[in-house]
Formats: sequence, C-alpha cells, structure tokens
Amino acid sequence: MTETLMVLLKVSIAVLIAGVGAGTSPSELTYLWRRPGLLLRSLTAMYLVVPAVAFGLVLIIPVEPGVKAAMLVLAVSAGAPLLPRRLKNLNSQQYIFSLLITSSLVAIVAVPVWAAMLDAYFDATVELSLRTVVSDIAEAVLLPIMIGMAARAMFPSWSERLSDRVLMIAGVVLAASGVVLLVVHREHLVGLTLPGVLALAALMIFALFIGHLFGGPEPDNRSALAIACATRHVGIALIVATEFVGAKTLVLVIAYFVTAFTVSSIYLTWRRRSQQAGNARLHP
Repeated sequence: MTETLMVLLKVSIAVLIAGVGAGTSPSELTYLWRRPGLLLRSLTAMYLVVPAVAFGLVLIIPVEPGVKAAMLVLAVSAGAPLLPRRLKNLNSQQYIFSLLITSSLVAIVAVPVWAAMLDAYFDATVELSLRTVVSDIAEAVLLPIMIGMAARAMFPSWSERLSDRVLMIAGVVLAASGVVLLVVHREHLVGLTLPGVLALAALMIFALFIGHLFGGPEPDNRSALAIACATRHVGIALIVATEFVGAKTLVLVIAYFVTAFTVSSIYLTWRRRSQQAGNARLHP
C-alpha cells in the first residue's frame, strides 16, 4: 500500500505542477530574474538561512536519528510552494511562478551539495549524485511545467480554465494520499519524542519568520516567500526521502508538510486580516 500511496503522491505533484504551468506565461517565469535584489533575498532565505537554522536546531536539541534524517530532508529541499492553493489569491503570481522554476533549477546543484555537507551532522548518509538529482527534478518538476506551458501555448483559453480545476483535484489527491500514508504508518508518529516534535515545529516557525523577513516591502511577496520557506518543496523532499531505507523518514516529512499546510493557512489568514486592517486605517 505504501508503494501505491507514493505513486499517487508523485503523480499528484506532477499534475499539480503541470496545472501551474498551464496558468503560466514565459514573461512570468522570468519575473524574478529581472529583479536581482528580490532574487538574491529569496534564494538566500530558502537555500542558506533556513538550512542553517535546521543545522543549528539539530546541534542544540537532542533529537532521535529519525527526526534528524527528516530535518536533513527538509533542510535541503528548498523551493517554491505547491501548497496551499490559496496562494493563487495573492497578488504576486508572477513572483510565485518564477520562484517555482528558479528554485527548481538552483536545487539541481544545491540539493546534492547541502546533503553532502550536512549528512554527517544529521546522523544520516545520503549519496545524491548530480546526475540523479538532475534527472529526478527534470522528471518531477521541469517536465510537468513544460507540458502545462505547452498546453497553454496551444490551447490558451482552454488551459487557463482547466488550470484551476486541475490544481484543485491534484491538491485533494495529494493531501488525501499524505494523510492515508500517515494513518498507515502511524507508529512512526506515536513514537516521536517531545524534543523531536519541538525541533520540527521550531524549524517551521523560524522558516516562516525568515521568509517574512526576507520577502521585502511588497506584502504579498513577503507572504509568498514565508510560505515557500516553511513548506519547503514537497517534490524535491520526496526525491531525497526515498534515499532512506524504511518509511520513518518519509512519514515524518509528510507529517511536516501536513502540519505546515495548516500553519501556513493560519499565517495567510492573519496576513490578509492585517492588510485589511491597515487599509481600513488608511482609508477610513
């Protein structure tokens, strides 16, 4: 059953990314490249600061090896968020789409480098060759988004209408598959110690704060980067997690994503209400 759920997870992620591609234009992909300051801050937050925080948490908090392995996966799996879908309501779609492609390209080099540098400190051995990472990311991320963009180019009106529906269905399948996987392997969650839970929760909270801090003056960009830092990249995380023997690392990573989805939704609600309150004060 675990193998079936993994297939559903990977297929739903690919379809989700294809749906994103179907709603993306070439100009939106290069949005971030034309803004070097925002590009530098975004990549620094996702690929340097958040992994450094994960490294520090593992050194400070005495967590079990399974949690350390999950923390390693989350630390190296930086990228733009695929969830929650509510990000589509932000006025920063160009930034979000551009961040998805840019972070996937950077991950080709960053993931194996970070894994090689950190695995000794996380009590985990991960051997990710550049060739493996390139092929996996191309298959799981770049190819689906190219298919989606090709569909948009050939059938613009049809693909844009279908994009939202595809995102909704794929998101539901992804969430349901993750929850079922957690139920099937719940013994890995029951055995978590308090320090392990605190370490994973701290990583999520610090990552949200880091993205919020580095997002710049534009409120929606700040919210998007906060979500990107906290949720990490589920597609890349699954690629790295499958390198570990057994289901525990994978289960903990999925549990993190399920929790991050809930926390990020609360964060987005807070951000939206704060902006509405600010607008009300400016325009009484």
